[in-house]
Amino acid sequence: MIIERTQGEVIIKIPSFVNIEGIQRIIDLLAYREATSKSKAKQKDIDALSKEIKNDWWAKNKKRLLK
Repeated sequence: MIIERTQGEVIIKIPSFVNIEGIQRIIDLLAYREATSKSKAKQKDIDALSKEIKNDWWAKNKKRLLK
């Protein structure tokens, strides 16, 4: 593995035999970290939003799934 830092980016070179699913999981984590790096949301707010979304989804899909 080779890691290079340039003025504007970090370049990571990984051998082609490395498991692609593992690499994708790492890339997904990095994308998440980048997307949330400037967020000011607190964990309690995120938890409340998640609960609301789950409750709304269940209310809309309950009849379809419990036939």
